[in-house]
Amino acid sequence: MTLSSASSPRIIRIAAALLIGPDGHTLLVRKRGTQAFMQPGGKIEAHEQPVHALARELEEELGLVIDPTHAAYLGQFSAPAANEPGYVVQAELFQLTIDSQVSPAAEIEEVRWIDPATDGEITLAPLTRDLILPFYRASLIETA
Repeated sequence: MTLSSASSPRIIRIAAALLIGPDGHTLLVRKRGTQAFMQPGGKIEAHEQPVHALARELEEELGLVIDPTHAAYLGQFSAPAANEPGYVVQAELFQLTIDSQVSPAAEIEEVRWIDPATDGEITLAPLTRDLILPFYRASLIETA
């Protein structure tokens, strides 16, 4: 192991969704056995484009079938992983407005819609708390 690899963070590449409901609230999920709520989504497999990984994960975890062409790419966001110490999540973030019912499946234990102006009085993953919710709040101010 070289000195640079010892100090370099280990990266987890994910596709994540900023899911917006008709009332402007955003959907967060909590994985089984964890405390922090986060954006729905998951790991990008080697052969996948990020938007296709997102579509696969949303269907597996929430029973939500999306049209990938309706997912608006918002950019890449990175933060310490909530559930894997020593790792950084590197998220390709997409925004989707949905009007569908979702229910937790696979490793998702709980879903919660929150008002983006608050933290929902729940524990949030660093990526959601420090980057994605502030980004969404700023976009709301710009369009107001």
